[in-house]
Amino acid sequence: MLNFTDINKEAIGQLAPFFAGQCTHLSDYSLGYQFMWRKYLAPAFAVAEDCLIIREHYAGGDWFRYPLSRTGDMEAERRAVALIERCCRDHEVRLRFSGVKADAVPWLTLRYSDVSVTNTRRWRDYLYETESFRTFAGGKYAGQRNHVNKFKKMYPDWSFEGYMPAREAELVAFLKEYEAAQRAKADELADEEMNEVYGLVPMIVPFGLRCGLLRAGGKIVACAVGERCGDMLVVHVEKALRGYEGVYPMVAQQFALAFAGDVTYLNRMDDAGDMGLRKSKLQYLPCEVVGKYAVTPRRPIDTLSELPELTTQRLTLRAVHEEDAAVYARLAGDGVRNRWWGYDWRADVAADFVPTADWFLSGARELFAKKMEMPLGIYRGDVLIGETTLHRFGYTAEAEIGVRLLPEYEGSGYAAEALAAYMAYAFSKLELERVEAKHFQENARSGRSLQLAGMKKTGEDEAFVYYEKTAKMRSEEHTSELQS
Repeated sequence: MLNFTDINKEAIGQLAPFFAGQCTHLSDYSLGYQFMWRKYLAPAFAVAEDCLIIREHYAGGDWFRYPLSRTGDMEAERRAVALIERCCRDHEVRLRFSGVKADAVPWLTLRYSDVSVTNTRRWRDYLYETESFRTFAGGKYAGQRNHVNKFKKMYPDWSFEGYMPAREAELVAFLKEYEAAQRAKADELADEEMNEVYGLVPMIVPFGLRCGLLRAGGKIVACAVGERCGDMLVVHVEKALRGYEGVYPMVAQQFALAFAGDVTYLNRMDDAGDMGLRKSKLQYLPCEVVGKYAVTPRRPIDTLSELPELTTQRLTLRAVHEEDAAVYARLAGDGVRNRWWGYDWRADVAADFVPTADWFLSGARELFAKKMEMPLGIYRGDVLIGETTLHRFGYTAEAEIGVRLLPEYEGSGYAAEALAAYMAYAFSKLELERVEAKHFQENARSGRSLQLAGMKKTGEDEAFVYYEKTAKMRSEEHTSELQS
């Protein structure tokens, strides 16, 4: 069970132990990043297996950061991945990983039978060797060195100092002057970033961030804010007034000289797709442009555009037809069957809601369209007598199966026959490795149907009895059939 807590000013300090020693070289795993973009990404976090799990919401869905172990324990991170999978399955949330470190991608790719992997260029971090910024040595840094020398020559009274809370008002005044020039760009993302910079200022000391102020003529003309994360210093903020020639190389070097002596790398974040910023970041010659991979597993149901049609000795399993909407409504609206089904539709509608004849069928079709369930009507000839469904699809080739019949058709073995046929399809066509089922303790009849369909009991608790059938069991069953 994963219990998520919103990342806000009060809770964010709990993330610090995970970020302080992280070795992913990703800026996303830092207090500054999580704080600055919390409104945009609506992040929440949970801790399990001594790993930090961050859930974010954007592009219309939830995304999970790859788990971050406090101690760098790869196996713990993998166990945390399994917990995320279970969480997504239980809450019917699509499993999607973002900001995945490169060395975790092969394992995730092998874990899932079908997976999409992307590495969007605009979000990759620029990583630099610290020493190159401290010295700007050699011909490859001649341009930056010349700019620094020009700044020093033009502003001989320059100074660089560490931030103190007494300078907060002065720093904010500088940021407002900087912002006045930047607002002309009319960039929504840049505007959002600027708003978050203001919010970060009061947190510089509480978060233990490193902040330096560059002055010319006593006036702040540039600032930089960074955070120590493992062997790198993540530069969250670097702002300068462009009217001061050479100011950006100057503040970058002075910040490295003052605050990066104990780290090997500087992470100067991504370029957000800004071509001018990309050119500038490349001119500083990164030692690596660090990939941030998005990994999205696809389940067997995700590939289907229509429901299958299956036949047995006595039955046909297929999508319910429009003309059977009233019969389906009687089945789906039956209070007793809802009790054993484990879901009562009344819980999701207003007390005075009166469903139409086709309301239940529309709901079933919507569940398939959303790739949440595969509901098939059970037909005896042309007569709809019940329903069987595959649902709760997991991410390691598993799903749950259920069945319900109209009362007049119970007791004739139809449930077991439909279950067996649907599981055969699940193993042979969907290539599932495991089909699960459960029934309420009081509903022993369902247990007999599950056993007749070839499922084995795996356990029970106060509420349910649990069953499963695996691909291996199906293979052994099929071999036995051939031999007989």
